[in-house]
Amino acid sequence: MGSGLGLLTAQPALAGAQVEERLSHAVRTALSAAVAHAAPPDPVLATTADQQAYADWLAATSRLLARFQSHPTERQEFLQTLWYEARRAGLSLSLVLGLIQVESAFRKHAVSPAGARGYMQVMPFWTRSIGDGDASRLFHMQTNLRFGCVILRHYLDREGGDLFMGLGRYNGSRGQAAYPDAVQTAQRRWLQAVD
Repeated sequence: MGSGLGLLTAQPALAGAQVEERLSHAVRTALSAAVAHAAPPDPVLATTADQQAYADWLAATSRLLARFQSHPTERQEFLQTLWYEARRAGLSLSLVLGLIQVESAFRKHAVSPAGARGYMQVMPFWTRSIGDGDASRLFHMQTNLRFGCVILRHYLDREGGDLFMGLGRYNGSRGQAAYPDAVQTAQRRWLQAVD
């Protein structure tokens, strides 16, 4: 994963020292299943209160995101997909937004010097490990967000829920403070009640 620490500038995405790790068969199977099942990113909101909370989040986050993504329809699609994938992986919306801000500054086609790709700076080896092997699909919005969220969830679980260590593992800088601190600083910008 990249560490594009230029929080508000359009600097190149920078990848940390993440290396491909050997996964047990059970983990590989679970992660493969998590990224394979396509579903429409429409949120299922059972109550009027849930629908209102989603609408409020969407409006407020869209305003904040406008500085990074100017086209309103693309912003709406991005946020709807992010909501779906973050919720699907059991992640905080603000955490995923903060991570994307740090990783790629919301650039769909960002590529780090290490080869990490897209919004969440997913390393291509993940497509071989748990996907179909087509690394070009990492530039597809939903694919990138799905892989990134599934991988982040995996690393958080692997670190027993420790956000600092999980973020470090995601970036390939485990145990170093710069990346987790940058993501958590960016996360505060996106934090809302629905989170």
